[in-house]
Amino acid sequence: MCFMLLFIGGLGLVEVLIILLFTIFPLFLLIWALVDIIRSEFKDSVTKLIWVIVVIFVPFAGPLLYLILRKGQKAKHNNI
Repeated sequence: MCFMLLFIGGLGLVEVLIILLFTIFPLFLLIWALVDIIRSEFKDSVTKLIWVIVVIFVPFAGPLLYLILRKGQKAKHNNI
């Protein structure tokens, strides 16, 4: 039964996996980046706004760029 459900609409297992890869993974990156931006403190508030705009309007590359470049943008905390 489960095997037959994969072929509803002419989609096989490979097609379903490709669809999941191109929808779930970018959505996960987008949510992860936005949550990290909102919870983080940046050197200035303009940087936070720019990152939110980039992540939202540049669908796949925006979250990837943020997750790669984020360390240099965040404010440093002094642990006393």
